[in-house]
Amino acid sequence: MGYRILETEDIPAYLRERGHWDEAADPEVREVSDGNMNRVFLATSPVGTRSLAVKQALPWVRVAGPSWPMNPDRADAEARAYDQVAKVAPDKIPAIHGYDPENYALVMEDMSDLEVLRTLLNDGAAYGPDTSARVGEFVAQLSFATSDFGMPSAERKALIAASVSPELCKITEDVVLSEPYIEHEHNHWHEGLADLAAEFRADARLRTEVADLRHLFMTSAQALLHGDLHTGSIMVGDREGAPVVRVFDPEFSFVGPIGYDLGLYWANVLVSEERARALGTLSDHADQLRLSWEAFETEFRRLWPTRVDTFFDDAYLDRFLRRVWTESVGYAGTEIVRRIIGFAHLTDLTTLPDPAPASRRALLLGRELIVRREELRDVAAVREAVASLG
Repeated sequence: MGYRILETEDIPAYLRERGHWDEAADPEVREVSDGNMNRVFLATSPVGTRSLAVKQALPWVRVAGPSWPMNPDRADAEARAYDQVAKVAPDKIPAIHGYDPENYALVMEDMSDLEVLRTLLNDGAAYGPDTSARVGEFVAQLSFATSDFGMPSAERKALIAASVSPELCKITEDVVLSEPYIEHEHNHWHEGLADLAAEFRADARLRTEVADLRHLFMTSAQALLHGDLHTGSIMVGDREGAPVVRVFDPEFSFVGPIGYDLGLYWANVLVSEERARALGTLSDHADQLRLSWEAFETEFRRLWPTRVDTFFDDAYLDRFLRRVWTESVGYAGTEIVRRIIGFAHLTDLTTLPDPAPASRRALLLGRELIVRREELRDVAAVREAVASLG
């Protein structure tokens, strides 16, 4: 039949065709698309006994339309990522009921009873004790299992080959790791930040350090990444009295440097802190980098004795984790910068009554994280960098 773009009215028949809906009554369907890239529908039985989500990759960027074409096979990367995570951290992703590669569509658990983490934080909520720790564990579990430490060599080579994603990687290489530091049509910023945007473009040291991180991103095949791990791709809530954290939208997934996933999350954590500081609603924001790193390191060390190549000793693990830390700090800086003077800004800042002061603080912190990443050797050093902003 070939690829077809699904509309709301198509979903009931589509779910029946795919064997996902056997109730007598058709589901009630509504579109809930919210991200930049795809369309998402919720299908719920009229009596509320069952609900499914259908996510389809479009042949363009959803928020831009056909003027920005994009291969829908990015959904293949998302499905592969979910397959890998399901083997090691099934409690941290939505349940996947099926993938339709012909139509680039995933049928998955309805998570509408949960809340997007960014939305909650923007509304003044705290993280709570579990969220960042779960995210750190997620990165450790996925990255260890798909690294040379946790996967036999032949399987690793096959994973790398299957996970090549040149189009989406090029987006990251450009939008995150080069465009904010040059004149480019994608870049925009609050009028009160024009001086810093110009300074960053003229900052030779900053550009060299970003070039180093960009080249690392292009060449380091350490483990399978989520690739777009931010507070908008995490849902949280409670089910039956227990905290729930679900990581979703891994369509930018590819095999790359582990620090990129951690860095993206940390950037969002630090920007959320600047929002809370501006509004006078700081709560547990300052603890989140520590909680996520401690959980990541603890879980990675717990898995270490199960590695398939026993040549690597514990001393090497210490060195490896130090490198992951340093790279994570640098990538956090690049994500902060691009979210303020590049493309796709964060509502954490744009919805403030006056975005400029918090955005300036965040931009200056982003630069510090990039150029001083070798010096900022632990959480305390990063917290000192935050405090130095005044």
